[in-house]
Parts: sequence; structure tokens; C-alpha cells
Amino acid sequence: MSISTIGQSLKESATLRLNEIASVLKAKGEAVIHLGGGEPKAKAPLDALTAAAAMLNTGEIRYTPADGLPIMKQAVIRYTEEFYNRKVLSDNVLISAGGKQALMMAFIAILNPQDEVLYPAPYWVSYSEMVRLCHGVPVPVLAEDGSFEPNIRDFEKNITSYTKAIIINSPNNPSGVHYSKQLIRDIVELCEKRGIYLLMDDLYHRLLFDGLKPHNPYDYSTDFTDNSKLIILNGVSKMYAMTGFRIGWAVGNTKVIKAMRDIQGHMNSCPAALLQVAAAAAINGVQTGVETLRMTLENNRNVMINQLKTFNGVRVTKPNGTYYCFADFSAYEKDSRKLSEFLLEKVRVVTVPGIEFGMDGYLRLSYCGGIKEMLEGLDRIKWALDPTSPNELFIGERKLVRDWV
Repeated sequence: MSISTIGQSLKESATLRLNEIASVLKAKGEAVIHLGGGEPKAKAPLDALTAAAAMLNTGEIRYTPADGLPIMKQAVIRYTEEFYNRKVLSDNVLISAGGKQALMMAFIAILNPQDEVLYPAPYWVSYSEMVRLCHGVPVPVLAEDGSFEPNIRDFEKNITSYTKAIIINSPNNPSGVHYSKQLIRDIVELCEKRGIYLLMDDLYHRLLFDGLKPHNPYDYSTDFTDNSKLIILNGVSKMYAMTGFRIGWAVGNTKVIKAMRDIQGHMNSCPAALLQVAAAAAINGVQTGVETLRMTLENNRNVMINQLKTFNGVRVTKPNGTYYCFADFSAYEKDSRKLSEFLLEKVRVVTVPGIEFGMDGYLRLSYCGGIKEMLEGLDRIKWALDPTSPNELFIGERKLVRDWV
């Protein structure tokens, strides 16, 4: 069998693979604790469910325009005005099957072979593979000072004549870091000066803690014409706890949005009508669910950070937002894949290796689940790693014995 070069070179999504492993183990009756996921326990908004049910009752679930239903595009237009203070038109908006597809459509629309895409490390696992799917070259940018936030000089040192785009995801998955206003201003100005696309991955922008507010890239932009290379990407998965609905969107200049629409039309015809109606209802409906989720996440974060501080040798930067913290476990094991596999095998706790996000020695730990399960998972990890722990641990009725050094 002949497989394409791209098909052979891509890695599967580490987070989706771990979700599958956790599901299989749970189906077997294993007492698995999943600290690797990005899916909250919160339910989808009632407005979304009611709207979807009403449409189902009509029996009229049909094709939509390739770039989305008018009702969904109008919801995004209103959202953009409310949260970005920017009025856009319908031709500036593309609705897609999730934020991931919106980003993929943007890459296909703007990248030529060998074009380079820059993004800060640590980074979301799919960025590099999505760039490779377009025959582009992914270029992670590490902060020279060892922090999770590169400065503008770190970006400038990585820019070449092939640089086509920069992606900024703030607050960041996996670190939870909310990039500074100065960095966002500098990146917007750099991209406009160099004619580089700036893709703002804002999936978590309303899930900020400690009174922090999102930074609006439009505040620092001077080009609002169809030559603007600023693209805003978002979706309902994270803020509205609608991960399974798979509806996202992009806001950009009319030329790039038209190209994305045409590509999407050939790729999957259109986003699902039923799910667009549900997503529009969530955006237009009561917003208390977003704030409730944000407050729950902030509390969970505090609990996780306090617990991690009891680990000898573990270093962690307090997340400013998202569902995750990115903890340095290199004092125990520098190979994060090896460590993650060890924790899954020995104590049935799912974590995501830091190497998948571009930084080895770290684990991404999620606090979007229940506190009880989260604390038990951390207790199991501590027991597995701490040589001073008791020799035995019970998981339900199963007794574990430390048979490793």
C-alpha cells in the first residue's frame, strides 16, 4: 500500500489518543482518572439545547451556505462587536466545523509550500501537524529567558523571507499563560510592518482568572482594509462547554474569508445546520454559564496549584486561564512520554506529555473535571513518584504495591 509523504509524516493527535485510551480503560472497569482532557463537566447551555430540539422537531435539517447560516453569522458579528469592539460584515465571517477547522481553512487559504508559521512554545499539539498538512514549515518560538512568554525579539530572530504567519493563543494551551498587552501590541505591529498574517486563536479568551481581561488585537491595528492580515479564530467548544457540537468561526478580510469559504465548500460542503442553530442560540442567549464555568475553573486551578506545591521538585507557573497547568516534573523524569506512560500504567492517571507541546520534562494537567477526581489523581501521582510514600495504595478494592524505585 502506498501512503503519501504527508500521510506518513503526520503524528496522531496526542490528546485525542489519550482520550481514547482513557475511554477504553474505563470500559474495562479500570478506575482511570483523566487529567489530560480538555472537556469540562459543565452541560451545554439550555438555550442551545432548546434551539436544537426545536429545529429537530421541524424535520427540516438541510444544507446551509458553505460559509454558514445567516443566523450563525449574525451571532458572530454581534459577538465580534461586543468583545472586540469591531463591526464586521457577513462577508468577513466564516462558520466552520469547530475552531480547529477554521484554523485549517485559514492555513490552506494562505500557505504555499515551504511557507513558515511561527508560534510561541509551549504550543497546542495540532499547530505543527496542521502546518505540515499544507506543506508548510512549523517554527516554534521559545522564550530566551526560559519563561512561557517569548518577547518580540524572540519572534524577530525566527523571521525569515519564508515567514507567512504567526499564531497567538492567549490564554495559552497548555500553559494557561495570558500573554502581556505589550506582546500583543508588538506582534500586531510586527505583522503589519512585515506583511505577515496574524492568526489569533481565541478559544479561551473569556476564560481568564484573577480579574484579567483579554487583550483586543484590533486596539493596536491600523489596517482595517481588505489588505488586513489579521484573522480571529474562535468557537463554542471551550467557553460554552459545547465540545461535541463542533462549531467555530473565523473573522478576517473578505478576500481570505472567500478563499476559506470556497475551500470549505469543496471539503465538507458546510457546517451542520442543526449545530449552527444551537451555537447561535448559545452566543445570543443567557451568558451566565460562561461565567459559572470560568469561576469553577478558577477555583479548580487554585486547588490544583496548591496541591502541586506539596510535591518536592515540581515547578509550576500559575495559569492565568484555560483548563490547564503545565507543570515541570523533570526533577523526577526528563522524558515526559516515559513519565506519562509510567503514571498511566502504575496508577491509572492520564496526563499529556510536555514534549507534545514542544517542551520535554513537563506534563499538562487538566483541572476542568471534578475536584474530588482531580485530587485523587494528584494523590496517585504523588504516591507513584515520591519515594517516601507508603508502600501500598488502594484504588477502590485494588491494592497497588510500590515495586519500583
